[in-house]
Amino acid sequence: MLQYSEVYEKTDDILEGLLNVWESSVKATHLFLSEEEIGKIKRYVPQALRGVPHLLVATENGVPVAFAGIDGQTLAMLFVSAGKRGRGIGKKLLEMAVEGYAVNALTVNEQNPQAVGFYEHMGFRACKRSDVDAQGGPYHVLHMQK
Repeated sequence: MLQYSEVYEKTDDILEGLLNVWESSVKATHLFLSEEEIGKIKRYVPQALRGVPHLLVATENGVPVAFAGIDGQTLAMLFVSAGKRGRGIGKKLLEMAVEGYAVNALTVNEQNPQAVGFYEHMGFRACKRSDVDAQGGPYHVLHMQK
């Protein structure tokens, strides 16, 4: 059974589970990244998870299967394990972020058309495009608002 909650204590065990979710999700959706690039980015994910003010997590039998990070009114991250995609888990986390934290902005890789389509379906619209991501990498991103 799926359970949704906010994580307040970011223990090493929780971060390890979320890192597994991140890697599974990225390998399924970020087809523009090489294995080497994924490995490089992966080193910074625990730091990003620790730094995000609000962390919503979906678990199944106590194991994380998806998570959303919120910073102010911005969705900083949303990842769903590859095997759990298409079940409404990401939708539920995004709805929780919008309703509980007034999230109205996000940034998404333009080269991830499934994510772009998902956010558009959820009422977000692109308002700006950048040629580099937040880390200065050569990945085009769309800034979206609700």
